[in-house]
Amino acid sequence: MSQTVGLIVNPVAGRDIRRLTGGASVSSNYAKRRTATCALEGLTVTDDIEVLVMPDNAGLADRIVAGAPDDLVVNLLDMTVTATGEDARTAAERFAAEADAVVVLGGDGTNRDVAHGIGDVPVVSISTGTNNVVPTPIDGTVAGVAAGVVATGAVPADEATVRHGSVEGLVDDGTGVRRIRGLATLGILDRQFVGTRAILDPGDIIGGVVSRASPTEIGLPGIAGGFAVHRPDDPGGVGFRLETKGEREERDENRNRERKVRAVTVPGVVSTVSVEEHRVLADGEAFEFDVSSGVISADGERELEVRDAAVRLRPVADGPRLVRIERVVERAASEGYFGVE
Repeated sequence: MSQTVGLIVNPVAGRDIRRLTGGASVSSNYAKRRTATCALEGLTVTDDIEVLVMPDNAGLADRIVAGAPDDLVVNLLDMTVTATGEDARTAAERFAAEADAVVVLGGDGTNRDVAHGIGDVPVVSISTGTNNVVPTPIDGTVAGVAAGVVATGAVPADEATVRHGSVEGLVDDGTGVRRIRGLATLGILDRQFVGTRAILDPGDIIGGVVSRASPTEIGLPGIAGGFAVHRPDDPGGVGFRLETKGEREERDENRNRERKVRAVTVPGVVSTVSVEEHRVLADGEAFEFDVSSGVISADGERELEVRDAAVRLRPVADGPRLVRIERVVERAASEGYFGVE
C-alpha cells in the first residue's frame, strides 16, 4: 500500500511590499517550483509514495506536476481554487484525512493557514515567505527525504515531530466575542486599518503574545526573545506590552531605569523598543489589552480591526506537528534506511 504526501506551495508567499521597503528576500514562483521539484526528487528515496499537489490559479502547481520525476506518482489535488488563504486551509483539511505527511512551501502566514486544518499529520515546512519564524530554511531535497521517511513510518511520527504551540485571541467589543488564531504570534498594533497587511513600522507595535521567542527571530518573537527564550515546543508562551510615547516621556522625567531591548523587528531593520511589561505565560493564561482603536496582527500580517474592545491573548498547545528534518534524516541513516544492496 502506498503512502500519500501532500504538497502545498503558496504562489504569493515572499512577494509582498516588504521587498520594497525593507531587506526581505524575494521568492519568485520559479524559485518555488525549483524547491518543490527538489522536494519531489527527495521523495524518490522512498518507495510507494504518491504525491498530491494543491492547485492554484498561477499555474505553479501544474508546472510542478509536469516537471515531477518520472518514477514518482504526482497528481493535482481535486479542489476548488479561490486564490486566497482559504486554499491552503482547504488543502490542509483534505490532507488531514488523506495524507501521511505534508510538505509546505511558504512563510508564517501559509503555515498558519495549514495549521488550521492539518490536525496531527506531520508537516515539513520549507521557508519561501517573508517572516520566516516557523518554516525552516532547508534544502528542498533534504526536506523531501524527511517527508518520505516520516510518511512511511520508518521513523515514528512521535519521535520525528514536535508539537508547535499557537496563540488564540478573544476580542470582546460589547457586541459579541470574536476569535483570531496565530501560529507563532498575535500582536496589537496602533493602526486603524488593516491596509497592506504587512507590518512596516515597528513603532506601531503595542504588544502581543508569542508561542516562541528568540533573539534570532524576526518581529514579535524577536522582541520577546530580548528578555525570554521560549522554544517552539515549550508549553505556554510569552506576553509583553511596549511603552507608549507618553509613558516613555513620563519615565524619562522621573529618571527611572530604562527598559529597552534591541530586536530585528522587520527584515533588514534592527529596532530599539521600550518594554513596559513582560511575563512567561502558561498554556491558556491570558495577557490582556484594552484597545480603543487598533489592529490585531497574526504571524506578521495585520488581520483584524478592533474598536473599544477588551482583547485577551493566550498561548494554547494545539499547533501543528512539525518534522525535525535533520534529526529524522540522521536517525533513518543510522538505522540503514538509505543502504543499497
